[in-house]
Amino acid sequence: MQSLWMLFASFVFAIMGVCVKLASDLYSTSEIVMYRGIVGAIMMFCLVKVQRGTFRTPLPMQHLWRGAIGVTALWLWFYSFTKLPLATAMTLNYMSPIWIATILFAVGWWRGKSRFEWGLTAAIVFSFVGVTLLLRPSMHADQWFGGAVALVSGMLSALAYLQVRHLGQQGEPEYRVVFYFSVAGLVAGLCGTLLPAFSHGTAPGAIQGSAAPIWHSHSAKGILLLLAIGVSATSAQMAMTRAYRLGKTLVTANLQYTGIVFSSVWGFLVWGDVFGGMGWIGMGVILLSGIAATFYNTRNATAAPVVARREADVVTDPIAAEV
Repeated sequence: MQSLWMLFASFVFAIMGVCVKLASDLYSTSEIVMYRGIVGAIMMFCLVKVQRGTFRTPLPMQHLWRGAIGVTALWLWFYSFTKLPLATAMTLNYMSPIWIATILFAVGWWRGKSRFEWGLTAAIVFSFVGVTLLLRPSMHADQWFGGAVALVSGMLSALAYLQVRHLGQQGEPEYRVVFYFSVAGLVAGLCGTLLPAFSHGTAPGAIQGSAAPIWHSHSAKGILLLLAIGVSATSAQMAMTRAYRLGKTLVTANLQYTGIVFSSVWGFLVWGDVFGGMGWIGMGVILLSGIAATFYNTRNATAAPVVARREADVVTDPIAAEV
């Protein structure tokens, strides 16, 4: 079943999260995004050449939109790893299925295609109750700020996932989607590193408060972590793109939540992160709310009449294409 690619993607994304959190002690967030893009672009370039594929695309603006939204979400997600425990950052970012259901329902309701759903509304409300319970054990300002960043990352990821699915429906192969996303990450990371205001250096010896870009020297550990981030992120991105393109939406979106389990295990093994009762309850509430929201979204999409579109009338708005 094609949706099982999301299970693999969630496992590898959890490994990527571990590497990002470890690398944040050595590099700025912008540098990590840049090096992740470099490794991903090289991997996909070699893959395309081996498979004799092409980088030529009939949908350049859709790739540009997906890259801008996706890279912003990625940058915020990586930054949240520096402020939150691994499982907390993963859980808040994995609220994207809730955001997807909310966006699609809101657009459909506005257009008169969906009626008000009390169950969906309750799922959304309870998801934010879960966020409060998850963050409650630590009321520090950094924790709440990091939580807000992770939430916004999840919201933007929802838009990016819709665009990924739209590109797949238009016939774009996953290697091309991932390649252009990696290139966008490379460019955005480089720009962020060249602009000190957007750099967050944490390593000893980093040049702070100057007009020069913040570059950190490399070590064997740092190089290995950056390579691991690039390889794991690109592999997971390929698997996720395939799952959303070929798999069932409900199954794919819900398998994403296995990443919470994987990240919880890694967080305990590497940093000894242990959640209290409120934290586990919060994670459980978010997980159940996400499953419920995805169920309502998929049910409404299945019940809606399917309107055939001519190939010349391709809808470029990812949200409109899904409603």
